[in-house]
Amino acid sequence: MKKLTALLLTLTLALTAAAALADPLIIGIPDDGTNLSRGIKLLEAAGLIEVDPAVGFTPEIKDVTKYIYDIEISPVAANTLTSTLVDYAAATINGTYAIPFGLVPSENGLIIEKQSESGDNPYVNIIAARTADVDNETYKTIVAAYQTQYVAQFLLVNYQEAFFPAFAYDPEFTVEDGWTDSVIAYESPKEGKTVVRVGVCGANNDQWKAVQQVLDEQGAGIYIELVEFDAYNLPNEALNSGDIDLNAFQHKAYLNNDSAANGYDLTPIGDTLIAPLTLYSKNFDSIDAIKEAAGLLN
Repeated sequence: MKKLTALLLTLTLALTAAAALADPLIIGIPDDGTNLSRGIKLLEAAGLIEVDPAVGFTPEIKDVTKYIYDIEISPVAANTLTSTLVDYAAATINGTYAIPFGLVPSENGLIIEKQSESGDNPYVNIIAARTADVDNETYKTIVAAYQTQYVAQFLLVNYQEAFFPAFAYDPEFTVEDGWTDSVIAYESPKEGKTVVRVGVCGANNDQWKAVQQVLDEQGAGIYIELVEFDAYNLPNEALNSGDIDLNAFQHKAYLNNDSAANGYDLTPIGDTLIAPLTLYSKNFDSIDAIKEAAGLLN
C-alpha cells in the first residue's frame, strides 16, 4: 500500500510539473489600432482575462491585469487570422474577413462582441465631416438616406452577418432573389447633381449604391462619388485637408484617436453600421473547452 501511495504521489507530482511546463494556449487578435483593443475586450467578456477598467474601451496588452487561464494573446495582421485559424486555440475575427472564409458568427462563433446600436458605443461606424460642416444640409440629406430601411435591408442581406445597421430598422422584411445584385449594378447619372466625394477603405462599400438609389428616388440632386483609399491613415487626412467632403470607413473610437493624434477637426454626423468581432476556433467547440484545456492560473 505504501508503495502504491508513493507511486500515485510521484505520478501526481509529475503531472503537476508537466502542466506547469505546458505552453499556454495562443489566442490571436487583430494588431491594428482599436481592433486590438476590441479583441482584448472580447477575451475579457469571455472570462479569460481581466483588464484595467480605467482604460475603458481602448486597452492594450499591457493593460491586461490578470490572465485567469493559461493563455497568451498574439496580435497579428487581421487579414491573416482566417487562413491561420487552425494554428491558434482561437482568434477574434471581424466579419469582413470571417464570412468570405465560410465562418458565420451565429453558427461558428464561440462568443460575439455585444454592441448596442446607439448611445455611447465607440465601435459604431460613422460618416464623418469637418466640424465646420456639421450643419451642411446636403450632408444631412446623405445621412438620412443612409439611415433608411432600404439601406438596412441591403446591409443585412448582402453582407449576411458581417454588418448590422446602426440605426432603427424593421428586421422583418423580404426581398426578391437577386435584389442585391440589382442594387450593386445600379448606375446613377452624375450630370446636373451636387457631387459629394466620400472617402472609403476596403472592398465592402456597395451599400453606397443603395444610398444613391434612395437619393435619386427622393429627387435630392446629389451624386455620391466614392474615393477609395488603400490605407486607413489616409481618409481622415484627406477629409481634414478638404480633398474629400465626407468619409465613411471608421468607428467612433478610431476617429477620436486619430483626430487627437493628428490634430484633425472632424466630427461624426451619422451612424452607419456595426461590424462585431467574433471569437472563432477550429480546435475547440466552446469557451469552456478552451478554459479546460488552458487550465486556471493561480
